[in-house]
Amino acid sequence: MTTYSAVRTTGIYCRPGCGAKPLAENVRTFELAAAAEAAGYRACLRCRPYRVAGTVADDAPELVCRAVQFIIAGALDEAGEAALGMRLGISARHLRRLFNDHLGVTPDQFARSRRAHFARRLLDDSELTIADVAFASGFGSLRQFNRAMREVFRATPRELRDRRRRTDRLTADGGLVLRMPFTPPYDWDVMSGFLARNSVPGVESVIDGVYRRSIALDGDLGMLEIGPGGVDHLLLTAHLPYWEGTIHVVERAGCLVGLATEPVLATAQLAGDPVIGPLIEARPGVRVPGAWGPFEAAVQAVVTHHPDLGEASARDVLALVVEEVGPPAEGLGFGLTHAFPSAEAVAGASLYGVPAEVARTIKTLANQVALGNLSLEVPFEELIPALTAIDGVSEEAAQWTALRLGARDASPHRSHELGPEVGESTEAWRPWRALASMHLEVAATGPR
Repeated sequence: MTTYSAVRTTGIYCRPGCGAKPLAENVRTFELAAAAEAAGYRACLRCRPYRVAGTVADDAPELVCRAVQFIIAGALDEAGEAALGMRLGISARHLRRLFNDHLGVTPDQFARSRRAHFARRLLDDSELTIADVAFASGFGSLRQFNRAMREVFRATPRELRDRRRRTDRLTADGGLVLRMPFTPPYDWDVMSGFLARNSVPGVESVIDGVYRRSIALDGDLGMLEIGPGGVDHLLLTAHLPYWEGTIHVVERAGCLVGLATEPVLATAQLAGDPVIGPLIEARPGVRVPGAWGPFEAAVQAVVTHHPDLGEASARDVLALVVEEVGPPAEGLGFGLTHAFPSAEAVAGASLYGVPAEVARTIKTLANQVALGNLSLEVPFEELIPALTAIDGVSEEAAQWTALRLGARDASPHRSHELGPEVGESTEAWRPWRALASMHLEVAATGPR
């Protein structure tokens, strides 16, 4: 992952590769830009560290990683650290202690830094007004936005926009275009191939290396397009009904395509494994994919790995569910016809044409989620038994759901199916079995 260097004598922090050459004794290092800012340093104007991927180290505790995912989804936009702690089953004080110990910042400081960095990228890359940038970045008011930008970047939003470079500006025939930075290596061919094989018909498509999907935001529909952009970034084009909260759309898209974490420690540990090591050497840029929404990920996995269905039939079933219950998305093109339905909508649907046993499983899952009896946000150890308790949900489906929801030790490949020699190796892959599983998946299916 990116390590930021901060210089005590100048009060400035930089990203790797910056041309500045400070004396080593004057340099402090931080794993997060937010931590450098919390310590009083400001971003370098030359290397612009806000433009690189700022991911959390993959060795952070699972609880911290879950909290980060909640923050990315907007948990601190309208609620405080106490409410976030309650979702995680811990006190706000303990939550702050965990963040300080492992990230060097409080949850509020982490969220503020992400908002400010996203806003700075919008000021550089887009033609959105200052007000639109503020609300797109998750700030509750212009006053809050201006204060945060002055604290983080020591300048007003207007001054920051005036500093942007001509090559920063991104344009398209329609929609908002943004760079999605990553730290190489990252293998878009592998990711787009996985997304193509596991796409929900009518909701997702991959055409000529560009992933597209419909989304629903508070009942209004939009579309996302993600494709290759450069050696250190993807390009996202967002067609949205409004700009408010765009930061969460972009960050959820980043999770979906595996940009939320960089598997540095995981790759280092698995590289010496006799089974996974050669696969890592062959495709070092493999990442673990995420999901746009927990319920969608669960339904897709449950149907695809239902004991009564094969892969071809699974796609037909998903198409039937989407066509019957999904909100229609007219005029999007690219095979996108609907948004994915909510749990409440699926629970009350007839699911006409879906095999009876499969329909029963889907509706039970939807009903449990809709009633609040099943949370898909619980820790990995609780999620697997909760899902497999539903008749028709296989262990493989539960593990794939957990993998796409960020459980780094999820292992959808059953040991006995991998052969005796490989099966015995899976315990050595802990706690990085999700990444190992993706390498096995790529080796079995190919990048496309």
